[in-house]
Amino acid sequence: MDRKEAVKRIEDLTKELNHYNHQYYIENVSEVSDFEYDQRLKELQDLENKFPELAAANSPTKRVGGDITKKFQTVKHDFPMLSLSNTYSEEEIVEWENRVKKLVPGKVNYVCELKYDGVAIGIRYENGALVQAVTRGDGTQGEDVSANVKTIRTIPLKLKGNYPESFEIRGEIFFTLDSFNALNKLRELAGEELFANPRNSASGTLKMQDSKVVAERGLDCFLYGVYGRDLPAEGHFESVLNAGEWGFKIPRVEKKYLKKTDSIEGIMEFIHYWDEHRVDLPLEIDGIVIKVDDYSQQEELGSTAKSPRWAIAYKFKTEQASAKLEVVTYQVGRTGAVTPVANLSPVSLGGTIVRRASLYNEDQMNKLDLHENDTVYVEKGGEIIPKIVGVDLTQRAENAEKIKFISNCPECDEPLKRLEGEAHHYCQNDLGCPPQITGRIIHFISRKAMDIEGIGSETVEQLFAEGLIHNSADLYTLTFEQIAGLERMGDKSANNLLKGLEDSKKIPFERVLFALGIRHVGETVAKKIAKALKNIDTIQKASFDELIAIDEVGEVIAIAIQQHFLQEENIQIVEGLKSAGLQFEIEEKELDSAVLEGKSIVVSGVFQTLSRKELKEAIEANGGKNVGSISSKTSFIVAGENMGPAKLEKAEKLGVEILSEAEFMEMIK
Repeated sequence: MDRKEAVKRIEDLTKELNHYNHQYYIENVSEVSDFEYDQRLKELQDLENKFPELAAANSPTKRVGGDITKKFQTVKHDFPMLSLSNTYSEEEIVEWENRVKKLVPGKVNYVCELKYDGVAIGIRYENGALVQAVTRGDGTQGEDVSANVKTIRTIPLKLKGNYPESFEIRGEIFFTLDSFNALNKLRELAGEELFANPRNSASGTLKMQDSKVVAERGLDCFLYGVYGRDLPAEGHFESVLNAGEWGFKIPRVEKKYLKKTDSIEGIMEFIHYWDEHRVDLPLEIDGIVIKVDDYSQQEELGSTAKSPRWAIAYKFKTEQASAKLEVVTYQVGRTGAVTPVANLSPVSLGGTIVRRASLYNEDQMNKLDLHENDTVYVEKGGEIIPKIVGVDLTQRAENAEKIKFISNCPECDEPLKRLEGEAHHYCQNDLGCPPQITGRIIHFISRKAMDIEGIGSETVEQLFAEGLIHNSADLYTLTFEQIAGLERMGDKSANNLLKGLEDSKKIPFERVLFALGIRHVGETVAKKIAKALKNIDTIQKASFDELIAIDEVGEVIAIAIQQHFLQEENIQIVEGLKSAGLQFEIEEKELDSAVLEGKSIVVSGVFQTLSRKELKEAIEANGGKNVGSISSKTSFIVAGENMGPAKLEKAEKLGVEILSEAEFMEMIK
């Protein structure tokens, strides 16, 4: 076969296989046998091997996976992936619906859909081809997991029909219960630890480095939110139906997964139906989502900083179970805080086997009035973290003794101290208590801090147990011989760890400061302190007044910083990290101009040319200061589409100037 014939045959096979995929995974129709499908797929693979330049990025052969990704790239969202406001109360749904009708003129239609318990995803298509798939992340930016998403059979690589030239579609990736149970069965046979629940398993699978493994696990999805400019629809419901025509697996109206209604009665009917029938679904849901249908009404309602005003989620009541309290144990964190944990007889709760539940602190234990061998009621807080909510007093033995909070550290036997105004008890032996030492090092290597590849919490504990490290600075003194000789380590693992340490020397100062683990100094505060004081020497010598003058640094944080650097060991750690070559000075960027110097600016809404992050960077690059809320000190607001009505009202009331994106760009040109 020559090249010209190969082009035609590859085109025909791609079209056929995409059609069969859609029929099988979306329409549940098998037009050819598995054997015939596999033969066509093999023929396409052979042709692509023979003519590699003809292999398309979205070829059906890519479904099998195979690319190994060391680290997912961070990508900013064109449209923020806001979370929804939640309620467990039908009364609050009624209040929300009344509020919507007061805020927008004319008739309001609502779309009711299931709240799938999976992983949110945003997938961008250009000219009908899948270009990029990004996780929710923090709502502003997420991780590019395109290689893994391409292995999911229910997500089309190439669209059909009359689709927009450029758009993003959002939805939920999940495991069906059958797939999840089959996966656990295989793990059980292999003697591996079972996965806890479908949602966490889906999230973990989607972020695996080997897309071939992802392909084998059988993830599924529903896609239902279309975002873009000049969409061929006036509302959400029509967009979802359009997406079905383009080849996406959408929630079907005929299965009652999706419903359009113009009344609160219709909304309640949908909620009540699925509260009763959710047990019959082939996948897990945790509630119902209600959205205003019309896009223009959505725009008018706008959004808060965290969630759209035009949508709300009704969550089903949390499942509760009873279990026997076997014993209370205590965990020591990196700050010395001691947390009591209830160890329970195994009980099934929300699809998970629960054996432990946090008791938080002594006050919570006293509030529950726990006694030995109590039968307790357990539920999942927010459907995730198990917690004890009560005691079945009818099951309590007459001679049962009350469980008292411990007085000494369970790890080093140091007397515990409860600080004034705090709920936790603390072990004060921060330099000699093993979990505190390893906890600080684990924080240091964590993703949002130094993000060191090749080392995890187990390795940290192993290195500490072997006496090779006693603090974070010791990591940079490790040698190949020391690491490679450890159990479960080898030459490759040792080299990866050393490379990860070397790469971490490029991490910017604000993250190094966060990695030091100064009490109360989180990621955002570390960034503000680094920006204000420029280097570690200035921070160590800073007075109380200098510290509290920094935005978001109050008395508690200022005292914590000063106390941290009064300890000689902490100063020695910094010196050790300096010697290793870490960044302890902020990289100063030359300003584009000083046109915004002394101005406090609020950015609000969705923008056409620049993202919110780019706008904020432009403000700082021209000497301005970004602030989150409007006050009399606000110089002006840069407003895009969907600026919230509350912000607009406050700006007008205070007489704060509002600039469009174009006016702002002209100002800094």
